[in-house]
Amino acid sequence: MVHDYYHIPAEELGRGARVPLTVLGDSGEVFYELALEMVSTIREHNERGEKTVFICPVGPVGQYPIFVRLVNEERLSLKNCWFINMDEYLTDDDEWIDASDPLSFRGFMERTVYSKIDPALVVPEDQRVFPDPNDLDRIPALIEELGGVDIAFGGIGITGHLAFNEPDPSLTPEEFAQLKTRTLDIHAETRATNCIGDLGGALEDMPHRCVTIGMSEILGARKVRLGVFRDWHRAVIRRTAYGEVSSDFPATLLQNHPDARVYVNANAAQAAC
Repeated sequence: MVHDYYHIPAEELGRGARVPLTVLGDSGEVFYELALEMVSTIREHNERGEKTVFICPVGPVGQYPIFVRLVNEERLSLKNCWFINMDEYLTDDDEWIDASDPLSFRGFMERTVYSKIDPALVVPEDQRVFPDPNDLDRIPALIEELGGVDIAFGGIGITGHLAFNEPDPSLTPEEFAQLKTRTLDIHAETRATNCIGDLGGALEDMPHRCVTIGMSEILGARKVRLGVFRDWHRAVIRRTAYGEVSSDFPATLLQNHPDARVYVNANAAQAAC
């Protein structure tokens, strides 16, 4: 079957889309928009004496150096922020991989974000949260306790996954949208795609298991803001915004979200085929 949406030219991308798209120039513009939304939301909440709750990815990551620089330059306090990370790789025994592992998302956030922010401003350690394979109920309970998530940031994977919510066509879209934090097998397509960028193609060393927040936590956020920029995102963004809502391509569930937006660079805006 041929899907016409894969042939939508760049200049028409976004017209009639069921998820709002903002088409930009290079990847730096995408990352800047994500960083700016983080900073502006925190600033506004600080001024009102309110907490800020984000769901944060490790992919895309280009927004973080910009975010760190703006926080330090503006002397923006993150003391009333909660950063809930989306996911983490697991060992075959379903424990977190070590934070020293180059693949570890926990290690990445410490090296690239938290350690780069002035200690007088940085997010308190107990407000830096990762899904825990030994305490899967913690994040849903924490989100409820905090009064919800302000913005879920992220990207879209090759299978349409948000965080590591891999497709499950045995579920209806409504059932898939209710999935909460859990452990699961990473699909072969995701492992292959990730190993290209992260391990130089060393597929056999890519983890098979992960822990991820659920679609329930992502779709429950008041806003969802995603960034796409790779060659294969040309197809992914078109299916996300124009394809049928389906648990076979989880990002299509964003079509039912009241305030979702995807920032698209000029490369990903090009027709897929």
